[in-house]
Amino acid sequence: MTDNVRHAPQVHDGPSSRHPLVPYINAWSEEEDPPGKVIEIPGRGLVYADELVTDRDDRGVLWFRTISRPRQGRPNFQRVHPLRQRRAMRRLLCQVCAEPADVTEDGVLWLLKDQRTDWPDWPKGMGVTEPPVCLSCVPVAARQCPALRKGAAAIRARSFPVSGVRAMIYRSGPDGLNPIGEKNIPYGNSALRWARAMNLIRKLNECTVVSLEELCQKSK
Repeated sequence: MTDNVRHAPQVHDGPSSRHPLVPYINAWSEEEDPPGKVIEIPGRGLVYADELVTDRDDRGVLWFRTISRPRQGRPNFQRVHPLRQRRAMRRLLCQVCAEPADVTEDGVLWLLKDQRTDWPDWPKGMGVTEPPVCLSCVPVAARQCPALRKGAAAIRARSFPVSGVRAMIYRSGPDGLNPIGEKNIPYGNSALRWARAMNLIRKLNECTVVSLEELCQKSK
């Protein structure tokens, strides 16, 4: 699978009619993490005690195990579902509805927290864990997403390779392995041996900031 794949999705679980504003990538209360004890193997790093082939991605990185029960229970807006986030990022699906993200000659559409004052060419070279969006979901995402309420920016990117993961890092201690914090880690970094991934990261390049107001008008 290429990093810039733009194929239409297969059957998916999009937002429900009962909770129409719950994004596809959000977790639900019935999606608690299944049991999975992590242990240390000298010379290899972090592994599950009962590890399966499906516990790692195609680059050998260990991921959090997840149960997929979308629309069951209550929406958890504080937690992103690792498997659905990873699927949306790999297939370039809208993070809200899981339909294909909007694409023009200027690139794929992302809706991000406005940080244009951070550096002159923002967001060039920035790693993002937020999947892209489709045109019709721009207004609701800008209005409902807590991270975007203080200011959103619409970005089109022509280049967006998969570059790494956001993961929980573990350290060996007297009482075994302990989680010490989350970190963005590029693929190929040795720290991945001690990490359990939760989000896929794409690196945005060849970026253009576009008018959010115009996009909202076009989506009607």
